[in-house]
Amino acid sequence: MNKPRRISDKVFAFLLVVPGLALLAAVVVYPLITSLVTAFFEQSLLYPGREFVGLQNIIDVLQGEFMTLFGQTMVFTIGTTVLPFIIGFGLALALNTRIAGSKVMRGLMLIPWLVPGVVVSFLWMWIFNANYGVMNALLQGIGLIDEPQAWLAQPGTAMLAVIVAKTWQSFPWMMVMLLAGLQTVPRELHEAAEIDGAGTIRRFFSITVPQMQGIIGLVLLLEFIWNFQHFDIIYVLTGGGPAGSTQTFATAVYETAFHSFDLGHAGALGLLWLLLLMILVVVYVRFSEKGEKK
Repeated sequence: MNKPRRISDKVFAFLLVVPGLALLAAVVVYPLITSLVTAFFEQSLLYPGREFVGLQNIIDVLQGEFMTLFGQTMVFTIGTTVLPFIIGFGLALALNTRIAGSKVMRGLMLIPWLVPGVVVSFLWMWIFNANYGVMNALLQGIGLIDEPQAWLAQPGTAMLAVIVAKTWQSFPWMMVMLLAGLQTVPRELHEAAEIDGAGTIRRFFSITVPQMQGIIGLVLLLEFIWNFQHFDIIYVLTGGGPAGSTQTFATAVYETAFHSFDLGHAGALGLLWLLLLMILVVVYVRFSEKGEKK
């Protein structure tokens, strides 16, 4: 009898990877390449066929709304990265002191992060509602405003409201990551510095922050990249309005493709957006490699 042929480890590993690669190609790679190629054509969802126009779509986008979208995207991204970082770091420092009930508090504070983005959006839509919102009732109760405000309907406050909603969802993840980093800082360093007369603030900037440079950098970079491409909370809360004041690259690509039916300009905007994201990813990879070499 012939012995059954044995599969080598390399072939077996390849067979295990093939289904995942096929799914990735079908769901991510093919749609991505197709949408990027569309940037060089004049194509509409309303009419069949398309016409090659070269770089014209990209030129139109650059000469049109690109800088406005870039500025608003950066405002949203920086705001929703810095605010949850400050809140998360503060809470991480508090929980790291082993205060009573810290484990229960840690679990409760994870709830905003576990709630789906659409649910978060509707929750904050109710809070910011001009007629029966909790925010207006609270601010009127303490005398900060005289009459109800339409927070999501005014260009001056809509972006701030969206940033607050996204911050509420994001800070628990940052808190958990930073708390894990704090627990790796040797307590002996703090004890030695305290003996030498260093106060809490000095120990924070001289010991805690230097020891956590790696985790702080990775958390900020990851959150920045995710927020740079965030869509759901912005779109559900404001739809990019009022008057386009909360429009970002993510919402603009969707609006251009499925409301204006202009796939060419949507593809061009998506291509420029992807190039900016690639710069951020390169920075993240370089930072990660630098951390591994230490």
